[in-house]
Amino acid sequence: MNEFELIKNYFQKISKKNPSSLQLNDDVFFNKKNKLVVSVDTYVEGIHFYNFIRPDLVIKKILRSSISDLICKGVSPKYYFISASGNKKFFSKLNLLKMSKSLHEEQNKYNIFLSGGDTIFSNKLSFSITSIGFSNNIIYRNKAKINDDIYVTGNLGDSYIGLLILKDKINLNASLKKYFINQYYKPEIQFKLVDKLKNFVNTSIDISDGLIADLDKMINKQKLSYKINLADIPISNNLKKIIDLKRLKKINFISKGDDYQILFTASKNKRRIIKNLALKNRIKITNIGKIQNFVKKSSIVDKKNMKIMPKNKGYIHEFY
Repeated sequence: MNEFELIKNYFQKISKKNPSSLQLNDDVFFNKKNKLVVSVDTYVEGIHFYNFIRPDLVIKKILRSSISDLICKGVSPKYYFISASGNKKFFSKLNLLKMSKSLHEEQNKYNIFLSGGDTIFSNKLSFSITSIGFSNNIIYRNKAKINDDIYVTGNLGDSYIGLLILKDKINLNASLKKYFINQYYKPEIQFKLVDKLKNFVNTSIDISDGLIADLDKMINKQKLSYKINLADIPISNNLKKIIDLKRLKKINFISKGDDYQILFTASKNKRRIIKNLALKNRIKITNIGKIQNFVKKSSIVDKKNMKIMPKNKGYIHEFY
């Protein structure tokens, strides 16, 4: 049983009387009456972050990934709560000072405020972050329309290379190592877009589990499918260098997760608005495909319009 089956079989039915839960099929809780938007995420060492050698960077990674759930909904994060479990090895005075300094930097960067939480002793290291914002409306999941363009912000795949470096599974020069490890720990979430998304987006999600896995989630309650052009999926020049140098396949790097870019759909008549917005704000926004009728199966195609598939669509928590 995976995480989505678990929610559907055991918890979705007991949330039906609470419309703000959005049937547990979105990234947030949204109470329209009170304008309250809430997101909750849990992070465990060895799964959501490789190790705790750099606590200053780990705490930045998990905070940014948490508030990205609100940002992709068009909501500015305002408050956050942290609950943490660990022991004196993880929570030494030096590590605590490093985490505190990093959180202070992130608060100044994103204008958010630590507002509470909880700490417990455990030999397992984990963090849970609750992010809170306020808005009259949000961008919902499962609101895509047939013939919508599919867009993604930024670049994909850099974070995965950073993880491979940390695991000593790929050897690169010092400059590239630094770049990719930074991309792993400090994802470039698109905070500049948060107040503009509602002007042109039909539906959205942040890319946490992987491009294809999250695209499937974005349309999972609709009778729709997608067609993605592999050549159009944006990657950095640094990743392109590695793929060319080591003769790797791009398809194996574009849906590994931990990108925290915004994946969204928009009507074709919004193309000019999106292009101008990207230029004005110096943000990379790329049209990678389109939404189509579910009669056509979802696909990724190469330059010759031949269907190809990644080795995996993204990360899914499997329980048994």
